[in-house]
Amino acid sequence: MNWGWFEGLLRAVNVYSTAFGRIWLTLVFIFRLLVYLVAAEKVWSDDHKDFDCNTRQPGCTNVCFDHFFPVSHIRLWALQLILVTCPSLLVLMHVAYREAKEERLREIQGDNYRRIYPNPGKKRGGLWWTYLLSLIFKASVDLVFLYVFFRLYRNYTLPRLVKCELPPCPNVVDCFISRPTEKNIFTLFMVVTTCVCVVLNLIEATYLIGKRCHKCLEAGEGDSRR
Repeated sequence: MNWGWFEGLLRAVNVYSTAFGRIWLTLVFIFRLLVYLVAAEKVWSDDHKDFDCNTRQPGCTNVCFDHFFPVSHIRLWALQLILVTCPSLLVLMHVAYREAKEERLREIQGDNYRRIYPNPGKKRGGLWWTYLLSLIFKASVDLVFLYVFFRLYRNYTLPRLVKCELPPCPNVVDCFISRPTEKNIFTLFMVVTTCVCVVLNLIEATYLIGKRCHKCLEAGEGDSRR
């Protein structure tokens, strides 16, 4: 899978992000995306091939693997990374809309036209709401996937040995997961970085709201002095 466009997206979003947003982008790009591409994909590449059960009953190994691995970690992480970066794309689209609107006005009214958005990338008006909602959505996506991982893989861990008695297995079958320790380490790493990203999103949202409230209070005090 080609993830190159994610790198371009994250770099473009970096221009319009706050300091907390830039830290979040660094975590997503280095500690989640690169780790996923360089290491995690290879660790889970043999999960089905090396899932060994002590039986030769046709279909038993496949049924047991599907029961204990209903969705692959890799596919869930890929979907999570896609969903968590999509709100950043909406912010870029909103900025592009503002810039296009300014360009149309300049073409119609000339170079001395009245600018609607002196700085299209400044988080004011609708763009402020778009940015704030993108933070809430990103934090919500990560929290949902943390819950999904917890439900599918209890305590985010994989055992070395699982016992399966689903048909067509003839009896209770012992199945062995390949490299469970290494997979548990990577799972814990991804869970921790996801939690850190959630905290950063919430801090950035609080910062934006606090900054907006501070400006509103300053504007109210200025009007009262007049």
